[in-house]
Amino acid sequence: MDIPDIAITLLKVVITVNVVLLHVAYAVWCERKVIGHMQARLGPMVVGPHGLLQPIADFVKLFFKEDVIPTNADKPVFFIAPVIGVIAALSSLAVIPLWENFSIANLNIGILYILALSSVGAYGIILAGWASNSKYAFLGGLRSSAQVISYEIAMGLSLVGVMMLAGSANLSDIVNAQAKYPFILVQPIAFFVFLMSVIAETNRPPFDLPEAEAELVAGYFSEYSGMRFGLFFMAEYAAMFVMSAMVVVCFLGGWNGPEFWIFSHVPKIVWFLLKVYGLMFLYFWLRATLPRYRYDQLMGIGWKIFIPLALANIVITGIIKLL
Repeated sequence: MDIPDIAITLLKVVITVNVVLLHVAYAVWCERKVIGHMQARLGPMVVGPHGLLQPIADFVKLFFKEDVIPTNADKPVFFIAPVIGVIAALSSLAVIPLWENFSIANLNIGILYILALSSVGAYGIILAGWASNSKYAFLGGLRSSAQVISYEIAMGLSLVGVMMLAGSANLSDIVNAQAKYPFILVQPIAFFVFLMSVIAETNRPPFDLPEAEAELVAGYFSEYSGMRFGLFFMAEYAAMFVMSAMVVVCFLGGWNGPEFWIFSHVPKIVWFLLKVYGLMFLYFWLRATLPRYRYDQLMGIGWKIFIPLALANIVITGIIKLL
C-alpha cells in the first residue's frame, strides 16, 4: 500500500469513528427523550434547548469525576476491561459499507470479522466482572459469558442463509445482491433470529441480564466510576450502531432505496442511516415497553427456539437453492 492509499484509509478511519462517536453521544440523548415521551415525561430539558447539550455535559462530568478503584480489585485487568469493549466495537466499523464503495476495509470475510469482534467485546464484560472482586459484578460477568455463547451461535447460524443467497461473506457483495429486493423478504426467519440475537448480544432490554439492576445493582460495571464507566456506555451504544448496521446490510438492502422516481435522487447514505435510525428506535421502544426476562427464560429461548429456527432456515434455504 503506497502513501496516498494509507492517507485515504486514515481519512476514512477518522471520518467514520468521529461520525459514529457523535451518533453514540446523541443516541443516549434520543433514548432518554423517546422513553421520556413514552412515559409521559419530557426527558432532558435543562442543558441547552430541549436538552441538546446534555451529552456534552455528561461527558464533561464523567471525564472529571473521581475514578474509584476497589481495594482488592485486579487493577491491570480492571483498567483494561472497558478499553477492550470500546476497541472491539469501533474496530467492527472497518468492514461496514456505509454507502456504495465506502468502507475502510473491503474484506471477503466481513461477516466472520464482525462475529469475531463481537466475541472479543464480551471479554471486556467478563474481565470487568472478574477483576472487580465483587459478587454482583462477578455474577454479571458469568451471565454475560453464558449469554454470549448461546446467542453467538444463533446469530452466526442465522447469517448462513444470507451468505448462501449472496454467494459471499463480503458485506458489499451482500448489499449488491439485494439490488432487486431485500433479503428480509426471503429470509424472514433468519431476520427474526438475527435481530433477537443482536439485542441479546448487546445486552439490551429485555435481554439485559448481565446488568440487571433489580438483582445485580449494575452487574459487571457495578464497581466502575468516572470515565471508565463512560467507556462501557460508549462500547454498548457503539455496538448497537454496528449491529443495527449489520441488520441493514444483511437483510434490509443496505444503501439501496426504492426505485420510484420521487426517491431516486436521495443520497444512498441517507437510506442507510434512515434504516439504522429505525432499528435504533426499536431498541428504545423495546426498553420502554417490555419487562426483563428471567435468566432461565433467556437461555431457554436461545437454545430451544432460536438455534433450532436458525438450523431449520439453513435447511430450507439449501432445499430452495437446489430446486
